[in-house]
Amino acid sequence: MNSSPTHFIRRTPPQIRKGVYELYWTFASRRQAAFEARLAGKSQPWTPDPILQIYKFCNVFRAADRVSQFMIKDVAYGQDAETTARDRVFQITAFRTFSNIATWESVAYELGGAPRLDHLRSGEFERALDRVKARNGGLYTGAFILCANKAFGFDEKHRNHVALFKHMFLDHSCGERVLQAPSLEAVVELLQSFPLMGPFMAYQTAIDLNYSELLDFSENDYTQAGPGALRGLKKAFTDLGDYSPADTILWMVDRQDEEFRRLELPFRGLFGRRLHGIDCQGLFCELDKYCREAVPELTSARSRIKAKYSGSGGDIGLFFPPKWQLASSGVVRASRAVSGAREGSRATVVRPKSIKVAREKFAVADLFA
Repeated sequence: MNSSPTHFIRRTPPQIRKGVYELYWTFASRRQAAFEARLAGKSQPWTPDPILQIYKFCNVFRAADRVSQFMIKDVAYGQDAETTARDRVFQITAFRTFSNIATWESVAYELGGAPRLDHLRSGEFERALDRVKARNGGLYTGAFILCANKAFGFDEKHRNHVALFKHMFLDHSCGERVLQAPSLEAVVELLQSFPLMGPFMAYQTAIDLNYSELLDFSENDYTQAGPGALRGLKKAFTDLGDYSPADTILWMVDRQDEEFRRLELPFRGLFGRRLHGIDCQGLFCELDKYCREAVPELTSARSRIKAKYSGSGGDIGLFFPPKWQLASSGVVRASRAVSGAREGSRATVVRPKSIKVAREKFAVADLFA
């Protein structure tokens, strides 16, 4: 399940943008090395890369990020004896919609346990959300751009989502249909068929469902490029040739060993687990962000990185789907931003040399000269 079953027989392959394409792999190597250094208990900075020291970037592996870690351990593998398989599908879908740990924990506290379909049916789930919103001031994260929120006629976003969940799980048996789906793509298509579930949110939710014991598809069976990944693809390639964005992402999955070896970049994966479609998709999004500092000459719809690294708020005990059989252990310790010039202010970033992206002899080393 670790290798992609896709074999591309195409007339015109993607055309790389020299230097920036290589930076995709360089970023992956450096960002993962920083994660491993932190896990090993080393002190900051965990990387010599000045951009990674200053700005916030997601982990190379989606499953290692803080919100995904919580979702896997506390939602997908939550220990609630009353939760059924259909309840679990609802829980995972609801958690990803809000993508907010504080919201989930507060709702579970209000209900005396994880929300179930009975809570949705009785109205208890909605009333719990009302109380949490009044107390916390909000329910959602800003990590995802959600579809227009009045599809069910309510002014408040969370009431439309409650109506969506009732529509999905009580009226149209979404739980049963997910459990019977023959492929990862079929799960995405099913979720996407409902209001408010845009293509990318449907894909992200399907990946979360696939982390659980409910499904067991390869993450390389299907992928989809989100808005950030599409921007990253435009920076890494001058033309995709006959490949779609999704094809190109899986093309990168297939090339990873060759490229890390060619560029002499250390990369051990996630406790031995290779990059999969969801990870390579996310890396394109992070490449887009990274290039705003590393290669500002490349035009982008986004001109700057908004979030600076400020340290995490608590320890994270790593937990990955047991079916992956990873030899993973350890705790990602809470930390604060590095002191001195880097804390709360912009450190001196080593700017790349001015480049012309079409120049044939441009090298990765130029970006860090």
